[in-house]
Amino acid sequence: MTPPDAIAAFPHLSGPGVVAVSGGADSVALLRGLLEVGVGPLSVAHFHHQLRPEADADAAFVRDLAAAHAVPFDFGTADVRAAGGNLEATARRLRYAWLREVAAARGATWLATGHTANDNAETVLHHLTRGTGLDGLRGVAPVSGNVVRPLLTVTRGEVLAYLASLKQSFVTDPTNFDPSLTRVRIRGELLPLLETFNPQAVAALGRLTRQADEVADCLRDLAADLLSRVERPRAGNAVVLTAGVTAPSPVLHALLQLVWAREGWPRRDMADDGWRRAAGVLRGELTAAEFPGRVRARRRGAVVHLGPAP
Repeated sequence: MTPPDAIAAFPHLSGPGVVAVSGGADSVALLRGLLEVGVGPLSVAHFHHQLRPEADADAAFVRDLAAAHAVPFDFGTADVRAAGGNLEATARRLRYAWLREVAAARGATWLATGHTANDNAETVLHHLTRGTGLDGLRGVAPVSGNVVRPLLTVTRGEVLAYLASLKQSFVTDPTNFDPSLTRVRIRGELLPLLETFNPQAVAALGRLTRQADEVADCLRDLAADLLSRVERPRAGNAVVLTAGVTAPSPVLHALLQLVWAREGWPRRDMADDGWRRAAGVLRGELTAAEFPGRVRARRRGAVVHLGPAP
């Protein structure tokens, strides 16, 4: 599938939009495809992370590309290293925060990024190597708020073929070849190995993410309905649920995840064991359990109290 074909079939590109363009092949193909299909009006946004000496030239390339196609251009920058924290996570947080500011300033209804089917496959494999549940199998979301990713059905090979047909140049980030980065090794070693077993591994992983999406949405609906039936009035800062709830484990885990998300309790370190222990208290198999962030579940007669430990 070509980028224009994927974009034409994507249903979330009505009205003005902002295109995040790093200068790499994927984002350049996204911009050229959007221009070819004629959606918009468009503006181009480029974020400089101050991490590489080549980044100044990348910014100039994107600025020139936007000018060549008469598209408005926005430039943002931040010192990612100075911001602290995990470098990749901090870069992503700062980039998306700025991109959303640009979209708001431009009156854009959507913000497009150039994630492809390969990015989706690499993300699922990354989650699997770290250990993941169902949510990790969902991969890269096609739509997340006002962020849209129209190229998730397009492979990287199809991107490169499209750019070659246009004789369109692009820039290459040398960190994409740094073997110290897990994602680079997945891209350069693991995914090619899988393709020796199944040449359509990228497409197969894409189908898996769509199926995981459907199952996760179904579980969330079932969990929301169950929560509405078993939740009682709060006791101070504690959530109160009926004890002895009987439901399949995936539904109970989804119910608890809804509660954790709503209350703003830390979920990152819960892992499968944490959700199983919380479900055990809810079922009546355990009397009490504690979780990251000093969150406690405690059964008291016919109810379970969930909340911060005193």
